[in-house]
Amino acid sequence: MASSSSSGLTFKLHPLVLLNISDHYTRVKSQSQPPHSSNGAADSPTVPPRVFGCVIGVQSGRTVEIFNSFELLYDPVTHSLDRTFLEKKQELYKKVFPNFYVLGWYSSGSDAHESDMHIHKALMDINESPVYVLLNPSINHAQKDLPLTIYESELHVIDGIPQLIFVQASYQIETVEAERISVDHVAHLKPSDGGSAATQLAAHLTGIHSAIKMLNSRIRVLHHYLLAMQKGDIPCDNSLLRQVSSLLRRLPAIESEKFKDDFLMEYNDTLLVSYLAMFTNCSSTMNELVDKFSTAYDRHSRRGGRTAFI
Repeated sequence: MASSSSSGLTFKLHPLVLLNISDHYTRVKSQSQPPHSSNGAADSPTVPPRVFGCVIGVQSGRTVEIFNSFELLYDPVTHSLDRTFLEKKQELYKKVFPNFYVLGWYSSGSDAHESDMHIHKALMDINESPVYVLLNPSINHAQKDLPLTIYESELHVIDGIPQLIFVQASYQIETVEAERISVDHVAHLKPSDGGSAATQLAAHLTGIHSAIKMLNSRIRVLHHYLLAMQKGDIPCDNSLLRQVSSLLRRLPAIESEKFKDDFLMEYNDTLLVSYLAMFTNCSSTMNELVDKFSTAYDRHSRRGGRTAFI
């Protein structure tokens, strides 16, 4: 398997594909787990199951955008997919998403297997250059990148024999407005362990702080790179300079008067809500103090025979 792809294609992956593959693997794993033995003996470790499916989307020029996926039936004996089931699912998806095409397939595992190439070749009659999306279900807390790899197939001559091999391709996460709303809704769901609102707020603020910290580090790296390029320490890259210039052109958009007015209005509204919450809290505390004082003074007046103060 080669280190990286040389096709020049740009792959954009949508979050729905990650959720579908993860959900597929979780369901299959939970259904395949044997029941716990009652004699107290330790269960033998089971081999993680593998799941298979197709990824669909659109290809515009050199850009491949993967939008969705669906599950497929796999025969472990023949190492092949159920073509009848695949054609039926493809026909159903065509009725709902006429612009989507089968771009490739997905599976789970730590690395590509030799039998995966048989499945890959079998899908070439649908797509002459299918992609292979591999999800690694093992948990690695030290890993910061997504546990997902996209492979392409290239024809290489090995020992004088032309062979198809998997080569790793780079990708980026692409989202639309509906996906961002859905992911944000899932992220703000209340934890099943009964976490309080303060815990959720702390987690939310921690996420925002991490995002700002990462943005700051990326900007610092870009600044150091441009300084080194200006000094001549590294060669000039016109393609990167055009991307930086395009990014900097967006900055005047936040310098307009309309943006300042909208920002100040939202900022003042936020401060007003904070002040109102503080006043409400103070009023509630004062009412509790008055109630306690009235109760205590009423008891004292009954013992002394005098009328109540309030």
